[in-house]
Amino acid sequence: MAQSGAAYFPNVPLITHEGRRVRFYDDVLRDRFVVVSFMYASCAQLCPMVTANLVRVKRLLGGRVGRDVFFYSITLRPATDTPEVLRRYATAHGTGAGWWFLTGAAADIDLVRRRLGAVDRDPIADAQAARHTGMVRYGNEALERWGGCPGEASATWIARAITSIMPAPRVAG
Repeated sequence: MAQSGAAYFPNVPLITHEGRRVRFYDDVLRDRFVVVSFMYASCAQLCPMVTANLVRVKRLLGGRVGRDVFFYSITLRPATDTPEVLRRYATAHGTGAGWWFLTGAAADIDLVRRRLGAVDRDPIADAQAARHTGMVRYGNEALERWGGCPGEASATWIARAITSIMPAPRVAG
């Protein structure tokens, strides 16, 4: 049987764009429906487009963000993308509440990226952060329900894909 949950996903330490220390499994994945992208703040082409598109997706998901679904963008360049750099990036793109930008040790981020399947089949291309794919992963580890799509796909299509595998909205009360 394949590993899942805490046995598969690393519980490595990361730092949010707000300077808060978190653990990947305990604070990011466990018992949450997540949308994860990989980016770096100095990217001039793909990352800003994907981030802007995910802002549109977030708007389409409305009040479910930060309650039923959480957004995470993880830097591929942790040596330069400090929490302050990521905070400025998040602010510039208007990402708002329910979305953390994460950095940490390069080896830890690489392990997270690999466990989420954000890899290039060509190991030479995979080793180059500038050749990242722009794929977005979404899902819930406890339910073992995952999907992925290009970050530049239609925001409406991405929002529908995300909600198609999410549990029904929580009812206030």
